[in-house]
Amino acid sequence: MESQRICRKCLLREMGETEYARTVEEHLAALPDIVKTPGPEYQKRLAACRECDRLLNGMCALCGCFVELRAAKRVNSCPDSPAKWEAVPAEDVP
Repeated sequence: MESQRICRKCLLREMGETEYARTVEEHLAALPDIVKTPGPEYQKRLAACRECDRLLNGMCALCGCFVELRAAKRVNSCPDSPAKWEAVPAEDVP
């Protein structure tokens, strides 16, 4: 029996098509624009998560979130101390 691969520093979308990855993509697509982190900021957040030692199989080992979902909502911030990225204030959203 083949063991499941553990992927450090990977996002769910980079691990192949799984039910979790599809569910996350569907959730991201359903978020209202007013809630979403602006595209360039979202990519910066994901880049910071990719570099973090706490990223494991697309999840933050610190808080247990799927980082792609946490980063997608502008009001969220990184749970690390110090945070690797901060919330985007409403007035900064176009």
